Formats: sequence, C-alpha cells, structure tokens
Amino acid sequence: MADAYVHVACPSCLKANRVPAARVGDGPKCGGCGTPLLDGKPVALDARNFDALVGRTDLPVLVDFWAPWCAPCRAMAPAFAAASAELATRVRCAKLNTEEVPELAARFGIRSIPTLALFRGGREVERVSGAMDARALVRWVSDRT
Repeated sequence: MADAYVHVACPSCLKANRVPAARVGDGPKCGGCGTPLLDGKPVALDARNFDALVGRTDLPVLVDFWAPWCAPCRAMAPAFAAASAELATRVRCAKLNTEEVPELAARFGIRSIPTLALFRGGREVERVSGAMDARALVRWVSDRT
C-alpha cells in the first residue's frame, strides 16, 4: 500500500510540497527554498499568496481576517498565535489584514472583524465572528476538522 501524502504550500516561495502524512509533525521544510512548512506561526496572507497558500494545502486553513485599528483583533492576536502553535500539524493558521487587502475581504464578504474562516481545498466551509481565547479557538477548529 502506498504511503499517504499531504500537500503543503511553502509560505515563502509558494511551491507545493508533498509531505508523507506520517511525517507532518517532523518539521518538514520546503524542497525548493528550505523554509519550514509548518512552524506553528500564523502565515501573513496577501493578494499574491492567498490562493496558493489556501488552495495548495491539503490541511485545513484557518484565516483570521483582522485590521490593525481593531481592538478585539489586537486582543485576540496572542490567542491566535498560541492556537497556531497548538494546531501546527493539523491546521495551517494565517492572518489577513483587511486594510491592506480589502479586495480579499470583499471577495469573502467580511463585514465584521475579527472573523475566522476555515477553508478546505481552497473553499470556505465555516466561519465565526468575534474574538476568542486560545482554548475556545482550538476547540472551535477541532470540532470542525
């Protein structure tokens, strides 16, 4: 029987990498540029990398739509970072600054922030608005993956 693989897009060069599913937790690096693929830190999304990182990654992708002027967004940032570290081998976590990329916020109909959207195969499957602590965030994601 063939080994199962997981495709993970590199956050640096955007190359799609094929990682053995059993080795996802072993700190895989990009075959092209050597960047760690799943380091447990949220990836910054923009117009250039959004479709590649969300669409070329077999893992679910949790996107935090936020803005720097939003107090609840800033308050949730440490919790999102903590949840990203905890979910590192199961879910890619990413942040999208709606002030810098308003066209993506509009594309997904983001009307309030913070909004968390969960993607699978490049398609949004679930969303929730409002700040959460790390434990609630991990539970919300775990219940949906």
